[in-house]
Amino acid sequence: MDDEQNWLDQEPEVARTLPSKYFYDDAIFEQEKQRIFLNGWQFAGHKSELSQPGQFVVTELFEQSLITACDNDGNVHAFHNVCQHRGNRLVSERRGQNNGLFRCAYHSWCYGNNGKLRGAPRSERMKDFSKDAVSCPAVKVEMFFGFYFINLDPDAPAMRTLFPGAEEAIRNTYPDFDDLKLIVEQDVIVPANWKVIMDNSIEGYHFKLSGDCHIDLAKLINFDKYQLITNEKWWTYGAPSNLDAKDPYGVPLTEEPDPNDQFFNIGLWPNNTFYHFPFSKFFATFIMIPLGPEESLLRFGYYSIHDPLPEVTTASMRWMDEALGPEDIDLNISVQKGLRSMGYDQGRYMIDEERSNESEHLVHHFHKLVYRALHNA
Repeated sequence: MDDEQNWLDQEPEVARTLPSKYFYDDAIFEQEKQRIFLNGWQFAGHKSELSQPGQFVVTELFEQSLITACDNDGNVHAFHNVCQHRGNRLVSERRGQNNGLFRCAYHSWCYGNNGKLRGAPRSERMKDFSKDAVSCPAVKVEMFFGFYFINLDPDAPAMRTLFPGAEEAIRNTYPDFDDLKLIVEQDVIVPANWKVIMDNSIEGYHFKLSGDCHIDLAKLINFDKYQLITNEKWWTYGAPSNLDAKDPYGVPLTEEPDPNDQFFNIGLWPNNTFYHFPFSKFFATFIMIPLGPEESLLRFGYYSIHDPLPEVTTASMRWMDEALGPEDIDLNISVQKGLRSMGYDQGRYMIDEERSNESEHLVHHFHKLVYRALHNA
């Protein structure tokens, strides 16, 4: 398309994709940082990770590091992970539990789990020094369907305002969110733009056409009923489980499957995805954290209400980590390389009028959100 300014005016059924530069250009990536991520809701952790005094999680976003912590009264706070003396990071681990204090390893300034300064050696000798006037700058924090999210924009709309109906949709599908516990979290760095990874996850067109693992996934669901549903800033995609499946992930089912079991995914703008695999008895996070124009960190977190874990749960997690996940990542890497080709700039969305199970209308919808954010359109 010659005139990029008319990109939004395209009819979806004949639309062409975002130009390739949107997936590797340094200037566009800098705009995304400012206009998409630094004012967007970012995943921190589940309520079970922040329910006891002293528990904390750390979220990294570009150059920013944010602490979300539970104080001695059970209240959860979020604040910048930086000592207010000389700028040293207070904590480096992703999560943990302290005795109510974050101690700076440089000069032993200590902060409570609300970010307020509790002690600074020799401060009593300093002129006009008030501990009460010092604190790590606060960050907006909210709990949404059992998970905590943070936002660097103090004026950001509340999540229930930004994502109306999303909590109801997710709780109707998986009602046990409040009782989940973290099993394991894994970070994987992928040499691909965060949008390439998102695009791959929100279309079913490739399910029966790409790798063996995607074909196996399609067999575990009623693919004819696979639906991709757009809302303004959130979306869902999934299908009922194939109740005739006997040994998903190589494990024989030992009990009658829940007739309401399903493959369910929900995305929250800009980069948060939560999902449930057929018969898996876990709920998981799939967070695409941009590190650069052509590099992303994928955060896979697995949560369950079961202890000990059912065999099908461990098998499905292993299948995701060792089979489906790597197959998807290989596709992401290959696409990123192709987007750099002098022989490609834009392609054709495969969008049908019925918005069927293989239509790419959700990719188009996501690209519109990106475009509007970058161009204030």
